[in-house]
Amino acid sequence: MRIAIVTDAWTPQVNGVVRTLQSVTRELAAMGHHVMVIAPDAFRSLPCPTYPEIRLAIAGRTAVGRRVADFGAEAVHIATEGPLGLAARRWCLARGLPFTTAYHTQFPDYVAARTGANPEWIWRFIRWFHQPADAILVSTPTIQRALEAHGLTRIRRWGRGVSREFSAAGPVNERMAALPGPVMLYVGRVAVEKNVEAFLSATHPGSKVVVGDGPARAALQQRFPDALFLGAQFGEALAACYRAADLFVFPSRTDTFGLVMIEALACGTPVAAYPVPGPIDVLTPETGVMHADLNQAIAGALALDPAICAAAGARHTWRASAEQFLGALTPIRLAHAA
Repeated sequence: MRIAIVTDAWTPQVNGVVRTLQSVTRELAAMGHHVMVIAPDAFRSLPCPTYPEIRLAIAGRTAVGRRVADFGAEAVHIATEGPLGLAARRWCLARGLPFTTAYHTQFPDYVAARTGANPEWIWRFIRWFHQPADAILVSTPTIQRALEAHGLTRIRRWGRGVSREFSAAGPVNERMAALPGPVMLYVGRVAVEKNVEAFLSATHPGSKVVVGDGPARAALQQRFPDALFLGAQFGEALAACYRAADLFVFPSRTDTFGLVMIEALACGTPVAAYPVPGPIDVLTPETGVMHADLNQAIAGALALDPAICAAAGARHTWRASAEQFLGALTPIRLAHAA
């Protein structure tokens, strides 16, 4: 099948959406499918206000639609609710073409965290954007229920996976290994909506490490000089960070899944988190501890068995994720035939 994926999130951005799309497109190609990703790098773009590392493409529906048509797409997936996603949506609707969408991000909560806006205002946009889709792909039952509560019902489940380098066997990050234990790790964007400050403010004894970059890094690094900030890490280097940690702390309250949690588990690192969407769908009592007091979650998770965590993380594969994605698509030719 020839699949067009339209996304406003793509390299050089480093986040769960980009990593998910990259991993799934690789699996789809290995399965014999042809995938074209239409992303901001194909157009003129402007930096996103308050988040300049995210580029907003300047492209109308004609420019986006021409790429879809020239590719001969047999199915269209719109991954994000940004400018490119809006353009692709308009183009498909104008031609009566089916498409699928995905709800990757708790967009209403993110906007509220960054601007103070009422999340309900953003939910109106979310309903409008996703309503015409043949299927809306979500990662967890909790997010499915949240969308259904807002009137969106054509939901299909789309899980996540871990790459082969994330396993309990392998080298560890030497700088982390030299720190006083227990070593507590955060991996992800360093931004206000990720609630990294809650992790760095936790009072449980031990060393704190932050892997990732983002607009809040400089301020947090200045406020918490005892923490080790390693910047963005990838592949084997990132796996070595997970292995060197005694515990992975996931402080976000706004994620839909939390890909980093299953990567940490696959490396044998238990998780501490708040009892919110994402963790409540991913973690079990054997792999993580969730508590409204992050210090208590940390203390409890340190007692968990790394071997059980590694086995649980390894069950998430990108091949299974790609098969779910493929099964949710609506082929254009079949829709026309109907």
